[in-house]
Amino acid sequence: MTDRRILSLSLPHFAMERWQRHATRNGDAPSDDVPLALVREGPHGQVIHATNRAARLSGVTAEARVVDMRAVCPALRVEYADPAGDAQGLERLALWARRWCPWSVRDGVDGLVLETTGSDHLMGGEAAMLTEMESRLSLLGLTTRLAVAPTWGAAWALARFGPVRAICHEADLVMQLAPLPVAALRLEADTLLLLQRLGLKTIGQLAQVPRLSLARRFVRSPLEANPLMRLDQAMGRLAEPVASVAADPPILARAGLPEPIQDPTAYLPQLCQDLCARMDRAGVGCRRLHLTVYRTDGEVSRLDVATAAASRDAAHLCKLFEGRLARLNPGFGFDLITLEADRVEEIAPRQPGLDGRADAGVPLPQLMDRLVARLGARAVKHPALRESHLPERAQFLAPVPVAASAEQAVQPRPLRLFEPPEEIRVLYAVPEGPPAQFVWRRQTHRVVRYAGPERIAPEWWHDRPGTRLRDYFRVEDQTGGRYWLYREGLHEDGRGGDPRWFVHGGFA
Repeated sequence: MTDRRILSLSLPHFAMERWQRHATRNGDAPSDDVPLALVREGPHGQVIHATNRAARLSGVTAEARVVDMRAVCPALRVEYADPAGDAQGLERLALWARRWCPWSVRDGVDGLVLETTGSDHLMGGEAAMLTEMESRLSLLGLTTRLAVAPTWGAAWALARFGPVRAICHEADLVMQLAPLPVAALRLEADTLLLLQRLGLKTIGQLAQVPRLSLARRFVRSPLEANPLMRLDQAMGRLAEPVASVAADPPILARAGLPEPIQDPTAYLPQLCQDLCARMDRAGVGCRRLHLTVYRTDGEVSRLDVATAAASRDAAHLCKLFEGRLARLNPGFGFDLITLEADRVEEIAPRQPGLDGRADAGVPLPQLMDRLVARLGARAVKHPALRESHLPERAQFLAPVPVAASAEQAVQPRPLRLFEPPEEIRVLYAVPEGPPAQFVWRRQTHRVVRYAGPERIAPEWWHDRPGTRLRDYFRVEDQTGGRYWLYREGLHEDGRGGDPRWFVHGGFA
């Protein structure tokens, strides 16, 4: 068990509420007392995708056929659903939710998951944080259910089947999960039907069944059909890895506004100074900046600028936004501004001259940045070298190395490599996915975060025929240790038996 705090946010009517909001903007929203359903194509005709409150009170249920529901409710109005648009809207909402914590991601088709470890004290505790989240989302017209727990599985279960704004701590896991139905374990329908026939209706009843019996019955079942593994995930006995969007915490500055505004220009210099002060303490500079404004209507607008070389000069970085802030769409105003440093690189301190004064001239990278900001990236080029024995090919005019830096970015590598790599035993939920747990040097490590995979193919000009490819993962265990693991080979790749796992290095 770890001291992590995972917040699960359920949006049970997101598709319908998003459609109603769009219809209201267009002026053709139906009355609240009109039964309305969104439909999609099913294997045997149209099926119900989402319903409004009037339709639910009339007996219309999701996943049922439209022809059957018209018999139940003849006045049912039908509109087409937009699952792709719902997914994009949920992704934007996940970015908007980062006002409360630095990490958030979409969870299925009707929820978000946030890691709020260490973030709740900024809002007066977890109870105040949940209340604020619910209030802000209700202003967007969204119905929500929230819960905080030490594990992803427990938070998911409490958000959908537990009390309102549930808060669960490690010592209360068993007590709070026991009365919940087994559907709270994220199991597929066939497994739920089997458990119901066996008389196992709650998580507490399932937990009382001997583990050996459950293991024998579901030993070959995948994760979605294995109640034992789902129970272990919810209780924290089996780690549920979290795919972090950024492996390292971002360097950013933020400005919370008491009232919505339309123009962030007045706040930009202070944001640049705060950001550069943080980069100075870390000894790094940035190659790209992301200015993000969080609108009061739930939308997020973002503006990116880049530099030719790593910089932490606040005045220079602020000038890069001149003439570009007009591209931001303020909507009805925004109440939060963040400035994030990306593609950070170490910058060695520069020694001043013998007279104690620094060079007063403008460095070449800053000059290129100003030219690009005024003329555009395509209009500015500089001489660059390339490997060639022919003099006429040894140099060429290249674009300013701003856009190219994304392709030339080096993947993180551990400070220490093990030679040779040490083989480990791994437990994973998905055959081609990341490890959930591994045993190395007689110690069991539960994975709480991972990033990857990074695939490295064999070098055919060096390796022997039949050499298997490698999929590398950067993982973090429950104690904070960070390791570099790789899976050698794939299932049924025709180059050997089952894949083998190795630990190849360790990060600081």
